[in-house]
This record gives sequence, structure tokens and C-alpha cells, in this order.
Amino acid sequence: MLIPHPALLRKLVEEYEALLAEEAETGNGRSSPRAQDLAYTLCVTTGTRDVRRALETAHRLLAAESMTPPPPAERRTHGRVTPSTA
Repeated sequence: MLIPHPALLRKLVEEYEALLAEEAETGNGRSSPRAQDLAYTLCVTTGTRDVRRALETAHRLLAAESMTPPPPAERRTHGRVTPSTA
């Protein structure tokens, strides 16, 4: 499975959840076209078919990403990439 870039996934989740909260306050009971688009994109991005599962998967992936240490820094030397010794 392809893993989405954390920044993209975080943006989708934050926007979708903010939109849901806003729609809950207005109380009309209908999802906006933007909420439907975000739900679809979250499902495609996480490889799921249900937005609840998509959100669960997204939160799990983001939590795992925050626990992963960053890769070692690299530097370029004469056109070649070499590991940093800093």
C-alpha cells in the first residue's frame, strides 16, 4: 500500500474535521459538497471505503509518523549524496 505524505494527510484530516464541526453547529443535517469531496479524498488516500475507517487509518498513520525518527541528514559532495557525519 502506498503511504500518503504526512503533511497532505494531516491537512485533509484537519480540514475535514473542522468542516464537520462547523456543519454540526449549523445543524442542517446535510454534508456540503466540500465535505463529500474531502471524505472521498480521505478514503482514496488511505485505501478505505468508509470515511470513519479513513479517519481511523489517517490518525493511526499520523501517530506512527510522529514516532518515527527523522532520517539521517545527507549532504552533497561533488554531485554524490553522502551520509552526514555531524
